[in-house]
Amino acid sequence: MTVYISPNPGKSSARELALRAAQILRAHGASVLMEHKWQQSCNIAGVEYLPFETCMEQTDVILTIGGDGTILHVANQTLSYHKPILGINLGRCGFLATCEVDELETKLSAVARGEYSLDSRMLLYVRVLGDDRWEGHALNDVVVTKGRLQQAIDFSVYCDDILVEHFRGDGVIVATPTGSTAYSLAAGGPILDSQTKGIVVTPICPHSLATPPMVFAQERKINICVGQVADDEVFISCDGDEGCSLRAGATAVVRLSDQNVQLITFSRADQFQAIDQKLRSRT
Repeated sequence: MTVYISPNPGKSSARELALRAAQILRAHGASVLMEHKWQQSCNIAGVEYLPFETCMEQTDVILTIGGDGTILHVANQTLSYHKPILGINLGRCGFLATCEVDELETKLSAVARGEYSLDSRMLLYVRVLGDDRWEGHALNDVVVTKGRLQQAIDFSVYCDDILVEHFRGDGVIVATPTGSTAYSLAAGGPILDSQTKGIVVTPICPHSLATPPMVFAQERKINICVGQVADDEVFISCDGDEGCSLRAGATAVVRLSDQNVQLITFSRADQFQAIDQKLRSRT
């Protein structure tokens, strides 16, 4: 078993945890890789430091150390390599990370022995029509939202080219079942079982009492059309990453991606345990 460790560079404790993780994995017979840029600041005995592409070619498992944002970033970065991901949670909630710090020994030793399951998560693919031709993939969500504008914006939502909603508000979230516990939930959307094959469309602060979130089958094509607005005042992004600005009248087409992400899990109830422990405990 070969494991690639990817710490979040913005979290100081991630480097210390990378050391502990590497020691546990090597003690149970696994080889450990890290990208060569970490060799000076995170020099761990027994770890092989290689170029990123070489790491991806040689590894069996990707281990992220951070929060869900780290997993989202690494999932997009490594999408073409089709490697399963296990997240060690250093964030506040951590719905995607299935290993807490106090579970390191138990779960990393299981990974070294190959004793884990894979949870396949759907992705969304989005492209902006017209001259911009921006595109991206999202494990959590595609978000179209206003920038510095104080006034609300007109949005039209089409399903398979049929208008299903027109409203004035701050934006639109198109989420996967995985992302239904993230921004979409905060905006009033429903929680979906991660194995549900659906797409959640949640308006952000709609100026209407009759603009509910909607759930569509995964085979549907969702078009988000932006009304009249000054240039560079509406933005689209995938999983909170840097996206692009949209012009007045722009259309973003969102559909099921032909790729997916494999998350490492140790129980079929991991998602529901996270909801119970991390959402309910904050109420």
